[in-house]
Formats: sequence, structure tokens, C-alpha cells
Amino acid sequence: MGPPKKMRKREREGEDVKHRALREGVRGRWSVWTDTHRLGCVRMVRFIKPGKVVVLLQGKHAGKKAVVVKNFDDGTGTRAYGHALVAGVSKAPKSVTRGMGKKLLEKRSRVKPFIKVVNYVHVMPTRYVFDAELKETVPVECATNTTTREESSRALKKIFQERFQEGKNRWFFSRLRF
Repeated sequence: MGPPKKMRKREREGEDVKHRALREGVRGRWSVWTDTHRLGCVRMVRFIKPGKVVVLLQGKHAGKKAVVVKNFDDGTGTRAYGHALVAGVSKAPKSVTRGMGKKLLEKRSRVKPFIKVVNYVHVMPTRYVFDAELKETVPVECATNTTTREESSRALKKIFQERFQEGKNRWFFSRLRF
């Protein structure tokens, strides 16, 4: 099925059919094609920034919360897609009561962190922001070097434990129920 009869006549006159359809407001498949054709490559708004809390959707840590440490919107040499270095909570602290002893309280309020490079497709951003600065504790080299990752994971655990003890970012340390 081709363009409407009016359009065929104008096409013979040498006018670009698709742009004419857009100007006249012709609906259907021609208008959709011309909108994307005229606009070219549409750039997305960059809202995944450092400090943003995200939920991971795929992999070992699916359903876990994480904080974006560094974002790579345009990709890098090894990863040509948009991705981010995230630090998250692998094991959230458990609930505690007044009747529990100090040892049990300490054990149940532990936080186990993880550090990972994640594709933007496998991340769901939330409205929450984690206000602690993590760039110094989690360097970009953590993505490739395992020794740096282990060291920064220990430092990250201390930061997460302190934030949890202070009662800050409570939503971040609670488990997602689904």
C-alpha cells in the first residue's frame, strides 16, 4: 500500500512525499516514519548519575539495591554500551529486638556489600539518592582488578555499616519484598 492519491501527484512534481506528509499532518505509517527520520538519532536524558539508588534486574544480584558510583553513558573501549559501576547490598541486615544480646545484635546488623559493572538495560533507577561519597572508596579499577575490589569492598562494608547504625538511608538497607 502506497501513499494517498494526493501524495502521488505531488511526488511526480518532485516534492519529498514524506516531509510533505509531516507538514500536512497525514496520519498513519508515513507520519511515524517522518517523525523519526526528521529528528534523526534522539538522545536520551542522562538521569543515572553517581549517588542514584538503582535496583538490579538481572544476574546474581537481581532484586538487590545498589548505588551508582560512576556512570559511563557513552560506553568505553571494552564496553561499547552505556554502563555503570555500582556498589550495593548483597545481604541486608535482619530485624532486631530489645531482648537480643549484644553479640546477636552485632551479627544480625551486618551488611554484605558487592561491587559490579552493570549495563543500563539491567538496572531500574529509583527516586532515592545515597548521599555518601563513594568515589574514593570504590575506584574505577575495581571493575578489572580483584585485589582492589576486595580492599574497596572492606571499606565499603564499613561505610554501609556506619550508615545503617546511624539510621540514614533506611530504605536502602531494607529488603525488597516481592
